[in-house]
Amino acid sequence: MLGGCAAAALIAAWLVRGFSPHASGSGIPHVEAVLHGEVPQAPFRLIWVKFVGGLLAIGSGLALGREGPSVQMGASIAHLVGRIFRRGWPDCRTLLAAGAGAGLATAFNAPIAGAIFVLEELVRRFELRIAIAALGASATAIAVARELLGRVLLGTIAAVERLARLPVELRAGLIGATVGTVAWLAPGLVGGGDVITQRTLAGAEALSMLPLVFLLRFGLGSLSYAAATPGGLFAPMLVLGAQLGLLFGLLCRLAFPGLDIEAQGFAVVGMAAFFTGVVRAPLTGMVLVTEMTASVSMLLPMLAACFAAMLVPTLLRDAPIYDALREHTVRQERERTGKGREDRC
Repeated sequence: MLGGCAAAALIAAWLVRGFSPHASGSGIPHVEAVLHGEVPQAPFRLIWVKFVGGLLAIGSGLALGREGPSVQMGASIAHLVGRIFRRGWPDCRTLLAAGAGAGLATAFNAPIAGAIFVLEELVRRFELRIAIAALGASATAIAVARELLGRVLLGTIAAVERLARLPVELRAGLIGATVGTVAWLAPGLVGGGDVITQRTLAGAEALSMLPLVFLLRFGLGSLSYAAATPGGLFAPMLVLGAQLGLLFGLLCRLAFPGLDIEAQGFAVVGMAAFFTGVVRAPLTGMVLVTEMTASVSMLLPMLAACFAAMLVPTLLRDAPIYDALREHTVRQERERTGKGREDRC
């Protein structure tokens, strides 16, 4: 198992370095940078590298989500359609944003969240043209999917990059072997985390184990992302948010036994609040969690929690994770090419 996990992560990193460096990590920061005109769109071989690399990385047990690759592949495919039909940059930009929303919608079966994410996080302003395209693409992506298929983070990346004397494939292989060790000892704690999230929302996690599982997933997620293989952050973030929320709810139940507290409700709120605190996209977080859990009764608590989750890091002047990752992506692109702006479409 150790050898298999190490080999899968190593091959994923080799594909990224050898064929499409832009396929590393989530891909959402790169999509943002392209939409803002800071870097050119990656060559379209990114699509198959992202797919195969993501399959290997996530399949090997790395704590990464499928939504990042889905967003970047969706954006690249939509942009490719624009190129095939010889559209100009404004049309390609709209298609790219819509494809990104469709990718997120497909990953979580949440079309409204996909459209909101495009406006709230990617373009950061309301553009009627992009809003219509994103909502349409997200809704269509859900239909097709149903038919076919039924801060530590940045520190870890920096720490791994200090091992520059080691080939990126070897670094990824070592991380894969570490994850393989965890998978051997506790197979239910590796991977993107969807099963863990569902278990947490059902209240099936023991109070005594929640802090340990949270710390393990927290470190595992950062280490997995630093492997420079394809993989997203949303699913691991939702796991952490659900676990924090459930932990808080269980502690409140112990402290106030007479209130008949439903700890599972805290898990739902925790998902939205943790996502908001890290990404600073409260509408996306609330709609995404609501669509995932089909729970509308928690909207008011989610609104209050997300307000606090936005307020605290804003007052502390802590940058949103995708802003920080985008700066890292742009810096890497400039170091890689040594060029300024290029034609983007």
